[in-house]
Amino acid sequence: MPKLGVNIDHVATLRQARYAGLLDAPNCEPNILAAASACERAGAQGITIHLRADRRHIQDQDVFRLRSSIITKLNLELGNSSDILETALTVLPDDVCLVPENRLEVTTEGGLDVAKNAKALRRTVERLHAAGIRVSMFIEPMADQINASADLGVEAVELHTGAYANAAPTFREDEIERLRAAANLARERGLVVNAGHGINYDNIKELLSIKGWNEFNIGHSIVSRALFTGLEGAVREMIRLIEGNNS
Repeated sequence: MPKLGVNIDHVATLRQARYAGLLDAPNCEPNILAAASACERAGAQGITIHLRADRRHIQDQDVFRLRSSIITKLNLELGNSSDILETALTVLPDDVCLVPENRLEVTTEGGLDVAKNAKALRRTVERLHAAGIRVSMFIEPMADQINASADLGVEAVELHTGAYANAAPTFREDEIERLRAAANLARERGLVVNAGHGINYDNIKELLSIKGWNEFNIGHSIVSRALFTGLEGAVREMIRLIEGNNS
């Protein structure tokens, strides 16, 4: 059964809209530790956060506080940046997912080009492994990216599902087949296969037709649903869909 990792970046986005630079203020809200705890109580098997170079949502102290407070696992997304790598090596999250980063993007726009940047990524992967951290690459569902990731010795890939999520209905099946082929190749190369980006309460159903997923990392859709159902309710609803219980 695929696991659910909840990305709580956008809880921090809401907080930063009012309390940027005031994280220790007594009225600072929403509390990101409380959000992570609610996700775990509802059954999430991991908490995902992205520490961006521009610190637009998650802040360094969030990473340290979450590391010491959550009871499941911490999946830290980061670009291949030396200062953020040093933070990861200090915090020691369970997993690190290396992602591309563009300061002008609203959110991560595509997969990391591992094939093109393998030389620069190798040393980062080696340092993370030396610290006992599992490494994943956030990539497009393409054979060259999967093979390059496997050749670097990482444990997992997270397939970027954005093209599928944004596809017109007439092209959605093509994207499903592209993801299926990529997932099969990744498993053949000995990689754990995760998925993320743009997954919501409707389109996850077709993704579940692909066998062998290890984990879905979902954030925006869950935080959006939480405005109407509460965070625990939103997480439980997604878990029911993943488990095949649509009632």
